[in-house]
Amino acid sequence: MKAKSRIRFVNKDKNQFFSTLKARVDAYFVENNLSKHANATMIWKTVILLACYFVPFVWLLVFQPVWPLSLLLWALMGFGVAGIGMSIMHDANHGAYSANELVNKWMGHTLNLAGGSVCNWKMQHNVLHHMFTNIVPLDEDIKDRAILKFSPHAAPKPIHKFQKFYAFVFYGILTLYWVVAKDFVQHFQFMQSGVNTDSKSENGWMLAKIIFDKILYFGVIIGLPIMLGISAGQVILGFLLMHFIAGIVLTVVFQLAHTVEGTDHPIPQNGIIENDWAIHQLRTTVNFSRDNKLLSWYLGGLNFQVEHHLFPKICHVHYPNIAPIVKQTAEEFGLEYMENPTFMSALASHIAALERFGTPSLNDAIG
Repeated sequence: MKAKSRIRFVNKDKNQFFSTLKARVDAYFVENNLSKHANATMIWKTVILLACYFVPFVWLLVFQPVWPLSLLLWALMGFGVAGIGMSIMHDANHGAYSANELVNKWMGHTLNLAGGSVCNWKMQHNVLHHMFTNIVPLDEDIKDRAILKFSPHAAPKPIHKFQKFYAFVFYGILTLYWVVAKDFVQHFQFMQSGVNTDSKSENGWMLAKIIFDKILYFGVIIGLPIMLGISAGQVILGFLLMHFIAGIVLTVVFQLAHTVEGTDHPIPQNGIIENDWAIHQLRTTVNFSRDNKLLSWYLGGLNFQVEHHLFPKICHVHYPNIAPIVKQTAEEFGLEYMENPTFMSALASHIAALERFGTPSLNDAIG
C-alpha cells in the first residue's frame, strides 16, 4: 500500500467527460433549487432505519420474549444495522449526509452500532477503495482474503474453484470479524503502510478509542441483556444471527458493484494508470436494479454505484435523478455505462466472476 502515493491517473487523451458531466450535474441542482445533501426523504429514512435497530433491542430488554420471537427481533436488528450502514453511515462518512460537518460526524458514528471504527473505515473505503477502485493490491474492498479471491491476477489455489459455493458463508462473518479483530489489524496495517499519516500520539488515542468503543459495544449489546436476566445462550445466538445477516447483506451489496463480469482490474505500469480517473470509475463499477424503488430505498443507493463513485459527496437520494445525466453523458463520449437490470442478474454475474477468478483457464482470457 505504500505504492499508493506513486499511483497516478494520466488522462493522456485530455478527455472532457468528467468536466462535462460535473457541469451538467451541478446545473441540475441549481436549476431545481436542490441541496446535494439530505432531504426530507433521507431524514425519514434515517428515523425508520434507526428504529429497525433500536426498537427490537428495547423490546428484547423490556419484554424478554421466548426464543423464536427473540431470534426474529435479532434478525430484524441485522437488517436494520445493514440498512444503517448502507444509507446513513455511508453517506455521512463521505460528507454527503449534510453540509454541516458536525451532523456528518455524528451520523457517521452510527457505524458504532455495528461495532466498527469510523477512522479505519474512512481509510479503507474513502481513500483506498474510492481512489484506487479494483486496483490490486491497493483496493482493500477487493483484496484477496484467506480462501476468497476477488481479482483475476493472482494465481488461484485449488480451493478457489469452489469459492462460488462457500463465499457467502464467509460473507456472513464479515461484520463479526470487523467488531472482533479487523479494526485492530487495520489500525497497525495502515500505520505501517503509510495510509495512516497521523502522529504516534494521535494513533495512540485512536487505538484507545477503538478499545473503548469495543468495550462499550459488547457491554451494551451482550452484557446488558444478560444483566437483565436474558440467558447468555439466547443473547449470544441472537448476536451471531444479527451479525450474520448484516454481513451477508453488506458484503453481497458491495460486491455486486465491482466483483462482477465486465469490470476492469487494471495493473499500473510504472505507477501510472493511463486513463482519466472518472473513466476508470466507469470501467470498474456496475449498477444494478436501478428501477427497483424498494430495493434502492433500502440499499442506500448502493445499486447506483456508478453515480456514487463519481459523486460520493452527493447524498444517495439524488442518484436516481442524476443517473440519466450520467448515462447520457457517458454515451455521448463513447463510454460504456455498465449495469445489471435486476438484483438476481447482478448476483448471477457475481457468482460467475467468483468462478472465473478461481479457475486458471478462465482467467487466461482476462486482459
